[in-house]
Amino acid sequence: MLRYFSGQRMSKSKATRGESKPIITRETFRFFRDLARNNRTAWMQTNRERYQECIVQPLRHLCEELAPAVLRLDPGFETSGRTGANLCVSIGTFASPRTRLRIARRCTSSLARPFAGEGETGQLYVGISAKTVTAGFRIYCGSKRKESALGQIAASRVQANPRWIAQQKKRLSRRYESYWYRMEKGEWTKQSGWPDTENWKKLQAWIVRRELGAAAATRKPFCKALEKIFRDLYPLVCFTSLRD
Repeated sequence: MLRYFSGQRMSKSKATRGESKPIITRETFRFFRDLARNNRTAWMQTNRERYQECIVQPLRHLCEELAPAVLRLDPGFETSGRTGANLCVSIGTFASPRTRLRIARRCTSSLARPFAGEGETGQLYVGISAKTVTAGFRIYCGSKRKESALGQIAASRVQANPRWIAQQKKRLSRRYESYWYRMEKGEWTKQSGWPDTENWKKLQAWIVRRELGAAAATRKPFCKALEKIFRDLYPLVCFTSLRD
């Protein structure tokens, strides 16, 4: 996993309200397209500076711009989950059968609330790939469902308030896509739509998101659009991940 950490706490003073120019540019998407055509470690090493300029620096700037709005939602948010209040941008790497390195053609910046358990918790995130941008809420059970927020918090709340999912569907379904995963014969299988109470015990992951498109990310109001999405979906974080 190739990771970038800023090594600094988020500073509200760095986040100007309303960026003077787009943070994400066409060069970010061009980098991913070029990476898809040159999916080798040697190419990545040659383009290391370009990676920093087109991917790491814009994503760091984006996190800094979003920080004040996210902290107004909840001062307890951390921006990287596993690294305290540091910024985190990552691009995954995976070994291919032919021993060359295949570099994932997307990057994700996530904002999470601390969770006392060892498992995973709900996140607000922005994902950028070669062709599109998505933003929304996601929660995974991780390797130990019983220790995750899904197992410790969300499951009992859904049982106690079975109408909650239907209420969120009514509130959000016109603007957001929902899908989830359950385990079938030892494999995760994707399910479209909103999970109901009956399926919650089998639920391994849940994503509610909006696809913005690449063009939206290169416009000045991009951060404002993300802030609106995070406000809409923050109640999902509260219900699934935050204790009373």
